[in-house]
Amino acid sequence: MVQRPGVPTAPELVLSTDTGSTPMSPGRTYHVGRDPQCDICFDDPRVSWHHAVLRAEGDHWTVEDEHSLNGTWADGHRIREWHVGAGSELRFGSVEDGPRAVLVPREPPSAAGRARPAGVSNPSSTGTFRRPSAVMPLPARTALRIGRAPDNDLVIDELIVSRRHAELRARADGGYEIADLGSHNGTYLNGAAVDTPAPLTEGDIVGIGHRALCLVGDQLQEYADTGEVSLDVQGLAVTVDRGRKTLLDHVTFPVGAKCLLAVIGPSGAGKSTLLGALTGLRPADRGAVLYDGRDLYRDYAELRSRIGLVPQDDILHAQLTVRRALSYAAELRFPQDTAPAERQARVDEVIGELGLEERAGQPIHSLSGGQRKRVSVALELLTKPSLLFLDEPTSGLDPGMDRSVMHMLRGLADDGRTVIVVTHSVLSLDVCDRLLVLAPGGRIAYYGPPGETLGFFGFDEWPEAFEAFEKERGRDWAGEYAASTQHRKYVRHAVLQPWRAGDQDAAAGPDQVAFVAPPPKAQSWGSQLSTLVRRYAAALGADRTFLAVMVALPFVMGVMARALAGGELTRETAVNALLILCVGGVLTGAANAVRELVKERVIYQRERAVGLSRSAYLMSKVVVLGAVTVAQAVVLTLVALLGVDLGAPGGQGVLMPPLLEITLAVALLAFTAMMLGLLISALVRKEEVTMPLLVLLAIVQVVFCGALLPLDGVPVVEQLSWLVPSRWALGAMAGTIDLAAIIPGALTADPLFAHSAGVWLLDMGMLVVLSLLFGVLVARLLRRQEPAIMRK
Repeated sequence: MVQRPGVPTAPELVLSTDTGSTPMSPGRTYHVGRDPQCDICFDDPRVSWHHAVLRAEGDHWTVEDEHSLNGTWADGHRIREWHVGAGSELRFGSVEDGPRAVLVPREPPSAAGRARPAGVSNPSSTGTFRRPSAVMPLPARTALRIGRAPDNDLVIDELIVSRRHAELRARADGGYEIADLGSHNGTYLNGAAVDTPAPLTEGDIVGIGHRALCLVGDQLQEYADTGEVSLDVQGLAVTVDRGRKTLLDHVTFPVGAKCLLAVIGPSGAGKSTLLGALTGLRPADRGAVLYDGRDLYRDYAELRSRIGLVPQDDILHAQLTVRRALSYAAELRFPQDTAPAERQARVDEVIGELGLEERAGQPIHSLSGGQRKRVSVALELLTKPSLLFLDEPTSGLDPGMDRSVMHMLRGLADDGRTVIVVTHSVLSLDVCDRLLVLAPGGRIAYYGPPGETLGFFGFDEWPEAFEAFEKERGRDWAGEYAASTQHRKYVRHAVLQPWRAGDQDAAAGPDQVAFVAPPPKAQSWGSQLSTLVRRYAAALGADRTFLAVMVALPFVMGVMARALAGGELTRETAVNALLILCVGGVLTGAANAVRELVKERVIYQRERAVGLSRSAYLMSKVVVLGAVTVAQAVVLTLVALLGVDLGAPGGQGVLMPPLLEITLAVALLAFTAMMLGLLISALVRKEEVTMPLLVLLAIVQVVFCGALLPLDGVPVVEQLSWLVPSRWALGAMAGTIDLAAIIPGALTADPLFAHSAGVWLLDMGMLVVLSLLFGVLVARLLRRQEPAIMRK
């Protein structure tokens, strides 16, 4: 409702009920009823689903009954429509004991000034903290329970919030504390995760989902992040090579709510560096990024769930269908207590929002480039982020798809998000609200509306502008913009929340980045592992090429070993048969794993940034690949040796039947080789180099296993062989059949080939030790590949 000039405006009031308070402004209509979507909701059977409406009319407020079954009363009178104001008492459903509401005057802004949330710069300029969405009394002696379930005292209806999420408790000393109840996505106090009950003081911010709760006197104020948030970038600077090279040079600009911002510039201008700084994944060396008035770097643990990032490379398992990929992502990002129907409803909602209904059952690899990018965006939209970043979303797309993707982003911004896209394409910049042009050296050459850009530079076409960046490297592009009217209008006078070092004690100065609190550990490790195992198994099962190689390899290698072994292991056949088993076990295990981490690196980095457990991710690889590898090793050994006279002394192995001991040795060798393959996959940067390394790995196993050359007593070579899994596996197999007795000589006199329980257990134990060593190294390497902010 818009008031005309000169017409008196109804006063601002607060509607107070037994469960809380709702501030009322003249520009809105407030619905009362049993429907959870109503502004004032009463869980009472006497209250109709849609019971009454409160609205401002001129200089007063009116309450109107919406044909409710049991009626509405104002100041003791049953009414159809009634003028109300400060002091009015309303009853719904019964005049005697129906749910009660009282209208009281709203505190003037001067009185509310003491309620300024700590850690928020200029709350009146933010979308979230301008005014509370609800106010409720604090519990006197009990606890106020918070969560998604309807029976909580404070219900936060968001899927990222657990059913029983947190409690606000009254302390014996008269104060209050906040306690997390084992929630999936965490409870935060002033941006830091709450692991144990933490005391609250005036102005503290408790973050749960997309809500912020602030303690003010004897009230709890609730602030809702609805998506209409601002981003204020202040003096970001990034240098490398000990300060000798500048990637970003004091970059400052404001991004308003529901804004679509495009970032362009020549290669090497710092676009990717800026993206890392704005998302918090690679914080700038200096400066500040304010997410709706809050320091993003300091409060990253809490705010990261409100930021969506779509990297240039797809963050999806291409073998899965669209719906299945999104369903697994929903399992990882939503609490374990979320019902499958709730998750699926959100998946269907996102699929519909991005127009993917007809593609929901298709494998992702069969989609066009533009459709795959829509699926990547859909994955990020599952948790309803307020701030969405995209890195080169139109790269490799034809002009039609380019424009389609940009119009999709325009729609996402219009729906209530702030969207920032880094791009090389200039075909659809007209759909953006703002354009940021970076010049070489990471400085701002222009920030403002896209339509004014070429005129500002003095060119008619974009190729001319980019050519000028290359040819006129000595030109002071940033200085020209800083002196322009566009800079005064779109940056200096439009900065949303000026950053001041004195605003909060914990904030950094303009020349120093704030301390970054580490994100909390995943709270549902077992749930994550279960989802990751099922997703990985589904992805492998849908990869027909992998399945064909997985089935064929052990049979091919087994047949080769069988041909060498013949009917029995003799002086002529024993070494070669065991060598083939070693090579087969190594190739089986390593080939399964050598590509698995490097090909998913972008997926891992993104999922890790939003709460994925590193150990759960690694364990999912070990469980699935380990099961496949061990099964292949068993098939390989049985095809090679089932029915063959192994020549073991008295037909007995060291501790068990000889065929079982050899099968265990090959299986453990293959598993260790699989762990070595994961180590290689974590080391390399490109998937293409894994195959040559696999061949090299096989050669090393042959040379250092001890079947071709004597290794015992050879300095350096013997010590190096201790790190080669096939050395210990061949020793175990040779000990089982007493190879020294079948083939006497210097080669088989190796102490690791001895037919004894102690030696056999040593050989097998060393394979276990090597597996654990490789696993620890893989975990360390995975940590190095994580977003920089996760390692601080």
